[in-house]
Amino acid sequence: MTSLSNAQIQDQSKDLNVFGSALELCSCNPLTGWFRDGHCKSDPSDHGQHTVCCVMTESFLRYSKAQGNDLSTPMPAYGFPGLKPGDHWCVCAPRWRQALEDGMAPPVRLEATEQGALAIIPLETLREHAYQGMD
Repeated sequence: MTSLSNAQIQDQSKDLNVFGSALELCSCNPLTGWFRDGHCKSDPSDHGQHTVCCVMTESFLRYSKAQGNDLSTPMPAYGFPGLKPGDHWCVCAPRWRQALEDGMAPPVRLEATEQGALAIIPLETLREHAYQGMD
């Protein structure tokens, strides 16, 4: 089995999902993504690595707020409506991994999760938390 370095994964990840195919849209309502284009894609300016497309749960929203990242409260000044359970949102790969370690990781939409997330989270781990619902 060949292992890729983080730099190799980042170079190959542009607009590809964790399966190596075209990165699918995560959400336009609410509009998500580092570039606010609905996709969980990243570049070197995105220090948080907003690459994991997640389906919000009440428990994750509470957890995130307790960690200092309030995703549920609307912030009209920034055009942010606040998230609710069921919303799809690009989460930082290191934050998702932290939530996983704390038993609070939300489900992941694999087809809309950028390949670059694999530098932080193994594919098998993401598969174990794949979103199973219907949109």
